[in-house]
Amino acid sequence: MAKTANTDSDFFGFEELLTEQERNELARIREVLRSEIKPIANQAWDRAEFPFEAIETFAKLGIAGFQFPEYGDGSARRPLFNGFLSVELNKVDPSLAVASGVHTGLAMGSIYGGGDQRQRDRWMPDMVAWNKIGAFGLTEPEGGSDVAGGMRTTARREGDEWVLNGAKRWIGNGTFADLVVIWARDEADGSVKGFVVEKGMPGFQASKIEGKIALRSVQNADLSLENVRVPEDNRLQNIENFRDTAKVLAKTRGNVAWQALGVAVRAYELAREYAVTREQFGKPIGGFQLVQDLLVKMLGNITAMFGMVTRLAQKMADGTAGPDHAALAKSFTTTRMRECVSWARELFGGNGIVLDYEVAKFFADAEAVYSFEGSREMNTLIVGKSITGQSAFA
Repeated sequence: MAKTANTDSDFFGFEELLTEQERNELARIREVLRSEIKPIANQAWDRAEFPFEAIETFAKLGIAGFQFPEYGDGSARRPLFNGFLSVELNKVDPSLAVASGVHTGLAMGSIYGGGDQRQRDRWMPDMVAWNKIGAFGLTEPEGGSDVAGGMRTTARREGDEWVLNGAKRWIGNGTFADLVVIWARDEADGSVKGFVVEKGMPGFQASKIEGKIALRSVQNADLSLENVRVPEDNRLQNIENFRDTAKVLAKTRGNVAWQALGVAVRAYELAREYAVTREQFGKPIGGFQLVQDLLVKMLGNITAMFGMVTRLAQKMADGTAGPDHAALAKSFTTTRMRECVSWARELFGGNGIVLDYEVAKFFADAEAVYSFEGSREMNTLIVGKSITGQSAFA
């Protein structure tokens, strides 16, 4: 008699580490995402358009306030819960998960951590309510990994204003964001400072990057800043240098590790379901040894990823997580994710390259997740410096 199949991608039950209240809230969010976001996600991805109705769902769920309880519902969510939330968002659609993460993690995180109380009170309530959408302008056309020391966008103080000049690239939400955190080098002292540029400021232009094969619903933009005048009140008052910027990135880098897990989990779930329903040679392909080998390798990767990001969340909660921990998690999980989506696509055969079977989207989206928030190579060097005491950066 055949044993009942174990269909749980969380094979070791990491979700059991959440409290009952957290599991109930996660289940509620999961159901809303499946009923309201999933039906619109694939069509938006295919058209490379952002489905703005998703903003209404995110606002209803209140997820923008989870990390900022004083501006949300007053209840702080643990990093572990926020990690599992990221898994659910990415299982439904990585593009919309990224759009949400840019708004809540990068943009709001910069304002909350880099702004003073007056600035937080000015912008955070509207951002928590999704009345104003945020973006984060760091990467430049000629600068990615070297942007810390090679930032070309400049800021010049003129009285009570700053004049910004330069360009940014790959800016998620950039085509429609109301508030864009722009990082620029002060011409006077060479330090990196943060500025909130508001939509409609003269000299600020955004154009959509076309032809992407990954995260197609994310509206990545090229930004142009030509003598954009920003008041001193829009300079993030608690940002003194790039090390302050790096603090924001260290938090979001850990979030990307959870994102990679969500992408891998969904690819595995799609592959397992296909394996038990697709028949060849008179039986489901899940009954063949080589197919089972692919599934078990995927599940092994996912389980290892669960363990790493769960421990990272625990260290974030107790304040012992460092940039090297986030870097190792991002590097490891995105590499394992890349393997998982490749094996999943392989299992589907020719059906794995069409959107109808969905795995193609996760296969493509994984390439972007693998690359952003620090490449595997740069995160490797961060960890390498930590464990040897020697810097190998060029």
